Amino acid sequence: MKTHFSNKLQKEEAQLQQLITLLRPSFDYVSILATDVRGDSLRVSSRMSSVSDYDGNEQGYVVRVYQNGLYSEVSFNVLTDVKELAQSIQDQLQKQLDMLQRTKTKVLDTPKLEEEETELLVEKEVEQLPETLSIEQRVERLNAMCKKGMAYHSNVVEFMASLNFVHVNKMFLSTAKCLKQSYVFSEASIVAVVRDETQTKMDYKGFSGLKGAEILKEMENHVEEVVDSALELLATKRVVPGEYDIITTPEVSGLIAHEAFGHGVEMDMFVKNRALAKQYIGKPIASPLVEMHEGALVADSTAAYAFDDEGTLANDVTEIKDGILQTGIADALSALRLGIKPTGNGKRESFERKAYTRMTNTVFMGKENTLEEMIASIQHGYLLEGMQSGMEDPKHWGIQCMLTKGREIKDGALTGVVVSPVILTGYVPDLLKSITMVGKDVKVDGNGYCGKGYKEWVKAADGGPYLKAKGRLG
Repeated sequence: MKTHFSNKLQKEEAQLQQLITLLRPSFDYVSILATDVRGDSLRVSSRMSSVSDYDGNEQGYVVRVYQNGLYSEVSFNVLTDVKELAQSIQDQLQKQLDMLQRTKTKVLDTPKLEEEETELLVEKEVEQLPETLSIEQRVERLNAMCKKGMAYHSNVVEFMASLNFVHVNKMFLSTAKCLKQSYVFSEASIVAVVRDETQTKMDYKGFSGLKGAEILKEMENHVEEVVDSALELLATKRVVPGEYDIITTPEVSGLIAHEAFGHGVEMDMFVKNRALAKQYIGKPIASPLVEMHEGALVADSTAAYAFDDEGTLANDVTEIKDGILQTGIADALSALRLGIKPTGNGKRESFERKAYTRMTNTVFMGKENTLEEMIASIQHGYLLEGMQSGMEDPKHWGIQCMLTKGREIKDGALTGVVVSPVILTGYVPDLLKSITMVGKDVKVDGNGYCGKGYKEWVKAADGGPYLKAKGRLG
């Protein structure tokens, strides 16, 4: 089923083109990003149900202009009389320039964006459009999952299911470009809370992708698995801190990819000399087995798109090849300042926010090893599962990953002993250079959001195959 482009934006295209025409005599470059994002969020448990708008819903516009080495932007959410709007925008931009002059603010001198003539319409397809199911039908199916989870074991004290359906429509216009895209993504989770005489534990499983209502079937098929995983946490031990041979599941591999080569290779950080990775371009920073890609075209995840929020077409960038750091990723303005081509990674939290270099799909590529081969090769170590959270320090390349559990391996076999929680820490090049085996099958998870520092939240996805390496656990 095709996700048709927004009727609202389609009707407004002529007015927005007229606005560009009116602004063009005053500026060397003019572009407009128009957004129409609509979605809903459902939360169901054994005790309550709630339905609300998706947090990222938005309808608005941002105008970017260039004059005398300086870019400026104005955003608005109501398309009024175009002539009055053009004058209002010029007045606001002049106030920005006056403020910079009065405060003697130093600005980065940036070249003008040069664009090729491009016209594009992308309307992605899903198996079942979300609107084919009413809100009541969705709630009913989520409730059935909760009842099944609660009835599965006597130690289950709560079961929860959540579901977001989002329809994204974006249009980018300039004197050279007319780009339109429409796609639906879904993100969901099921959570089991279990309790015994002394403790309470919980575990979850996430689901996501450029999918519609078909994601509900995926959720229904994993209810018992999530409860079993949570029950297992009631009998775990604490890991003895130390360095071990480790195997990471695809979701943990993705977390490492995101934290190790996420913000550290966002090249707006290179402009400010805030990323250690800048010094390692062209140098070995990982095992020769390691290949990592980044870009909206790498996977059909919640972070995939046809063009970014600056009108740059989506890309598939090889960041690491044969263990050597090849390049980073860049938004359009950072690329101009660095003298390189933009990679299609200019993303905004909303039309009201600045575009930054942001991750999309950050993924380890697969090789030839099997999980069985990896386990058989370990004398003593752990198979790490379950992504909780992660942190990185781009300036010093430190990494910390919070994981749900580790399965002990001794003499080439799983012992049945499970440790939890597990914290994986280290220096990024040390961790990546220790990789000695890489699995075949790559999986990508897109349930997460990523902030720039402590704000500017956007969708991000990551993944990879099973990896064997050495890591410090605690």
